[in-house]
Amino acid sequence: MYKKKPLFVTFEGIEGSGKSYQSNRLYKNVKKRKISAILTREPGGTRGAEKIRKIILEDYFYQGTKLTFNKYTDTLLYLAARSEHVENKIKPAISKRKIIICDRFVDSTIAYQVYGKGVHKNLVDSVHKHILAGIKPDLTFVLRVKISKALQRLKERKKKNRYDKFTKSFYNKVQNAFLKIARGNPRRYFIVDNSKDSKETENIIFKKFIKVLEK
Repeated sequence: MYKKKPLFVTFEGIEGSGKSYQSNRLYKNVKKRKISAILTREPGGTRGAEKIRKIILEDYFYQGTKLTFNKYTDTLLYLAARSEHVENKIKPAISKRKIIICDRFVDSTIAYQVYGKGVHKNLVDSVHKHILAGIKPDLTFVLRVKISKALQRLKERKKKNRYDKFTKSFYNKVQNAFLKIARGNPRRYFIVDNSKDSKETENIIFKKFIKVLEK
């Protein structure tokens, strides 16, 4: 039996990696065992952050125009949503000693905005210093996937947002960034290949989660 303690678990990966599905499966497996947990996501997770999410992910300018947000405007919107999420959901859950399972967190900003789009990391780090107050995940699952498989999954989606429409080379660059981040800290990160639509991935994730929880 595990001791009741807060545990912050995040899922990271490119679109089509299956992280939303796997984070939901972990949440359901945890709840089956009567463990107090919440499932949340970024951008989003609270009413205010979800409003910002809508602005970020929708095609927020008139269709047919080439106008887009500047990459720094885009990044600051993500950070604004994170500030709301951390203050109003993550911190309260930690204080109540809950298990937190989050679909995306800070690593997505580093992989997409810093490595993918060339935003200066010192800007992101500076804002994080103020809004996170030292909060960081205890365990992060990075879902690796064959790019061709990810694109196939995206093609099958009925509803797409603008992050589902990047190029193969961009997704490859971002996935390599996630893997680089994970390999730099193997104690916190756990890389899982999720190219196959198999229950095995779910089982591997749950076993790792229990191992960390029981430490």
